[in-house]
Amino acid sequence: MIIEMLYPELSNLYGDSANIKYLRDSFPEIEIIETNIGERPTFLNKGKVDLVYRGTMTERGQQLFIDNASMYVDEMKDAIEQGQRFLVTGNAVEVFGKYIIDKTGEKIDCLKVFNYHTERDILAKRFNSLYVGMYNDIKIVGFKSQFGHSFYDDEIEPLFDTIRGPGFNSKETREGIHYKNFMGTYLLGPLLILNPDFTIDFANEIGMSEFKPAFYDTAKAAYEMRLKQYTDDKTGFYY
Repeated sequence: MIIEMLYPELSNLYGDSANIKYLRDSFPEIEIIETNIGERPTFLNKGKVDLVYRGTMTERGQQLFIDNASMYVDEMKDAIEQGQRFLVTGNAVEVFGKYIIDKTGEKIDCLKVFNYHTERDILAKRFNSLYVGMYNDIKIVGFKSQFGHSFYDDEIEPLFDTIRGPGFNSKETREGIHYKNFMGTYLLGPLLILNPDFTIDFANEIGMSEFKPAFYDTAKAAYEMRLKQYTDDKTGFYY
């Protein structure tokens, strides 16, 4: 099992990289490849990588990602069409859309892998929210912290169906994108640690049969407590 962390030096927010560390703690046979800025992604060598991961970035980090990945975008699209697995969290999902437009008037062309765009207000306070959604028959809990919201410009299958909190934008109940084996969501931080049953399902999908997350009983108890808190009407959801 090989997982590629794409440009990990851009990952310094919210503990997103803990998702991959958690998979390795749970399944020590995993090999992790770190592809740095300026290097050709390993997953483009077909059949060499089981999962590509990309987490939350700063806005400057988003631009660096776009600058480095854009030369490979046609190969990336082909890899996705051929079934390459991706897990993309936080605002990293924005760079795979068409563009980001800020209220200041700045427009950033993105990779145009998928047909959605992002509207951002970098001068406003960051939008924070708890989240509860559904993935198949599994309830998902998570957290969002973002300047931008994304808008579908085509019929795209979401990753999660929202129960509580904002979807891809504040007026949307669909959240993220699930195209073939590409999974993208605004949920950030240690998504896999927070959702141990989702992690089992996800691990099985990428080929780790009979997978059990590390510290499962503790993670499951924390998940149940968090789910109760997040679905309690007394819980403050936005701040």
